[in-house]
Amino acid sequence: MARKVTLFTGQWADLPLAKLAKMAKGFGYDGLELACWGDHLDVEKAAKDRSYCRKQKALLAEQGLKCWAISNHLAGQLVCDPNDDSRSDAFAPAHLAGDAEGKRQWAIESMKNSARAAKNMGAKVVCGFTGSPIWHMLYSFPPVSEAMIEEGFRRFAKLWRPILKVFEECGVKFALEVHPTEIAFDLFTAKRALKAIRNHKCFGFNFDPSHLLWQGVDPAKFIEEFPDRIFHVHMKDATVALDGRRGILASHLNFGDPNRGWDFRSPGRGKVNFEEIIRALNRIGYDGPLSVEWEDSGMNREHGAREACEFVRKVDFAPSQVAFDAAFDQ
Repeated sequence: MARKVTLFTGQWADLPLAKLAKMAKGFGYDGLELACWGDHLDVEKAAKDRSYCRKQKALLAEQGLKCWAISNHLAGQLVCDPNDDSRSDAFAPAHLAGDAEGKRQWAIESMKNSARAAKNMGAKVVCGFTGSPIWHMLYSFPPVSEAMIEEGFRRFAKLWRPILKVFEECGVKFALEVHPTEIAFDLFTAKRALKAIRNHKCFGFNFDPSHLLWQGVDPAKFIEEFPDRIFHVHMKDATVALDGRRGILASHLNFGDPNRGWDFRSPGRGKVNFEEIIRALNRIGYDGPLSVEWEDSGMNREHGAREACEFVRKVDFAPSQVAFDAAFDQ
């Protein structure tokens, strides 16, 4: 049987959940990956109030939808980031604006509550970010020592181990979206993050091929490298357009600018090889949802969400249960 197809609601948080659920059903989705912002899921309420969770699930059930995962990217970012950056003030309560450590402590508690909320919602996975104390050191000038990088991974582990303890207590897994600005942004940093966290059984990855593709990493190879750590999958596409003028670092140009060296695309309209991704997922036995994270600055999002659902259903297939030439042995 093919996998369930869901829609991540993060890019739709401007819409009330009741309205979005009706739209998603019309687009053809099986469920929603609920973002923990807008009115889609309040993790503080969901962690403590089971009646609130029943209400949110009822909104989905009215449209025949389910929730297999929730996502709390914004709070997760604040756990490890330096947080003296005013851009992230909007991720936390307004009274914490400018309070770097206050934002961090709020974020740690929010991520613990995400595990409790997922449990109460009947979801087994929380997707999100970790932030990074060393992302700003990516380009090694001023010079960056190995000790600085190692200390960054140690700090990540120190901050996340108490959070993961709550995940373990709740029977929920945390899936880091491997992504620039996070402690793990490619294959080798993902391996290093796992080592730092001592391969904690609740820590794995939300596989998103788009962020790997533009860095030059083969997404299918990432799946094969971490067969037991792919806890959730985002179906998201990207294109790379290097022509001698455009650069891979995107030139401080916003998404949608034609002079960027790369950009996101609606699934099936970029350069991600989803055929090889599905085959790799089949090889590792992944049977969770395929969640569309829809981002395409050049396309109407309602058209794109409907088209993306159709594309994912078309590209997905179950693995074979027999050898294709077994009948020849009869």
